[in-house]
Amino acid sequence: MRLGVLDVGSNTVNLQIMDAHHGSPPVPHQSFKDEIQIAQFLDASGAVSALGISKLTSTLNRLKNEARGVQIDEMLAFATSSIREATNADEIIETVAELTGIELEVLSSEEEASFTFLAVRRWIGWSAGDAIMLDIGGGSLEIAYGKEEVPEFSASVMLGAGRMTRQFLQGDPFTEKSIEKLREHIEITLKPLKKSIGVTSGRSALGTSKTIRTLRRIQQSYLPELGNSLTAEGLSIIVPKLVKMSTDQRCELPGVSSGRAQQIVAGALVAQAAMATFEISKLSICPWALREGIVLQRIDWLKS
Repeated sequence: MRLGVLDVGSNTVNLQIMDAHHGSPPVPHQSFKDEIQIAQFLDASGAVSALGISKLTSTLNRLKNEARGVQIDEMLAFATSSIREATNADEIIETVAELTGIELEVLSSEEEASFTFLAVRRWIGWSAGDAIMLDIGGGSLEIAYGKEEVPEFSASVMLGAGRMTRQFLQGDPFTEKSIEKLREHIEITLKPLKKSIGVTSGRSALGTSKTIRTLRRIQQSYLPELGNSLTAEGLSIIVPKLVKMSTDQRCELPGVSSGRAQQIVAGALVAQAAMATFEISKLSICPWALREGIVLQRIDWLKS
């Protein structure tokens, strides 16, 4: 079965086409995407502006046209925090349906964390036992843990890399004062979760997001001896370097696009604080995330 998975995120609109069958992993076939950073079009009232909606609909129509020659059995279209938290979310959904023919489903924060955790669990397998997952998106940080495919605990906190950059970071390079304000905000936000999440020793810890994969790649460029995981030790070395760099300097780092260069500092600070708060020394990288979780859930449902 060939599924189109359309993901409207805070940074990127991504149409991922996958071949999927019950009992086998989703296999990527083709991908069409654009970095539009829809969250940048939020106005003071928390609504996405008319310009932002126009940019979203034109992007969706362009991606549809690019994928027109690909046979798709079913389209699964969803939006996450950027639309979920917009005060005019209903208007956006209606306009998108009217102008593109796409019926967007807005995922709740619980659904987003649960679908991603399902993907992580299927990727690492049952032998990994109890697992904790961190997913740093553009608008939010998802945390979940459990021994089964459905997490025992999940939370979504507004610590996305793009959101934190817009709210706190100033200057180029970012000022020390704005960095410290962001550090304090992250610590205050994460502290209440420590009791709920409890002791993480003995749990398999995984990271799944473009931000975490990018940080791992930066770490490898400086500290190849630390291997393929993102580590607390590695972050302690690369974060001080990142905060002192200009945007242009960060663009020269491996795997850092111009759009990601602005946000990677905030993402690094969130990753570092989360790993410290929950006493995680090493994050294994899971290449599957929300889109794969959506596909796996759909295939399971069709089989039942």
